[in-house]
Amino acid sequence: MVTRSTSGGDGDAAGQHSVKILVSGGFGVGKTTMVGSVSEIPPVSTEAQMTSASLSTDDTAAVPAKAATTVAMDFGRITVDKRVRLYLFGTPGQHRFWFMWDQLARGALGAVVLVDVRRLEDSFAPIDYYEDTKLPFVVVVNEFDGAPSYSSEAISEALALGPGVPVLTCDARQREGAKQVLIALVEHVAARRLSSAPT
Repeated sequence: MVTRSTSGGDGDAAGQHSVKILVSGGFGVGKTTMVGSVSEIPPVSTEAQMTSASLSTDDTAAVPAKAATTVAMDFGRITVDKRVRLYLFGTPGQHRFWFMWDQLARGALGAVVLVDVRRLEDSFAPIDYYEDTKLPFVVVVNEFDGAPSYSSEAISEALALGPGVPVLTCDARQREGAKQVLIALVEHVAARRLSSAPT
């Protein structure tokens, strides 16, 4: 099922398709954690220690233990099978680093938008970005310890998602759950392409 969507990826000399996927969301929502948990290689991260200057800009109330932040991107890789390899690019969450998004989105198959239900308002900007650029995406509620639980329908309504945008849940720290999210995104893209194909 997953391999059906690789028509948009780049084939290499060995016949393997390389697929680019973005992992996005607001500040401190778990993007770096997700890329690191699922990557089969040591992830590349551009995290920098937060300083007193950044604390006046970045709201850490919901993530008080956060001591570092992504300033450019995260990068990881996961091989789905002999034909499909996913390259993961985590986008920076803070507004001042959003100039990176257009560069990172070039050639991407789709995106995962991670959501913290305690800070849903932080999710509107990433969702708006992917709706405006027409890049397919799925919304994924990161299951933070102690966070309230809501139905997929309630999350979809609160975020004013368009019809057909999947709402999933996972613990970004767990490899298997993160992997299933990526597979769901690829299948979502495949289904969209199939439905829009001329008959």
